[in-house]
Amino acid sequence: MGFLDNLTEIATDLAQSGAAASKHLAETSIATSKRLAEIAKLKTSNLAEEGSIKKAYAELGRLYYAEHGNTPEGAYAAACERITASRELIQANNDRIAELKSAAEAEGEIIVDADFQDISEEAAPAEEAAPAEEASPAEETTPVE
Repeated sequence: MGFLDNLTEIATDLAQSGAAASKHLAETSIATSKRLAEIAKLKTSNLAEEGSIKKAYAELGRLYYAEHGNTPEGAYAAACERITASRELIQANNDRIAELKSAAEAEGEIIVDADFQDISEEAAPAEEAAPAEEASPAEETTPVE
């Protein structure tokens, strides 16, 4: 019966080894899951902090422009000039919109404003959509008030 006893002992050792390996694997899986969850939580926290940094940069830029936009120093000059040029263009566009609405009202037309603030950047026209030379003929046909 030595052979059967030996076989039983081997089977018991294998079963115990398998149980130990399963327990170790489960503990390892739990530890791995905990690590992955913590990594995901930390990455999410990093994204939130990066958003806070972007907001702070934007606020810093607004504050600088408000205080020094007319007399920017060094590397800030080009950015301030772009902001000033864009603001001037926006004002010119708003003036033209007011002119067009006034002309429409004088002719009895009703102009309904469209809200373009929700348009994504992809749908917005490119910065170089039309050369200035092509835009000037339209200005010639505009009635002078």
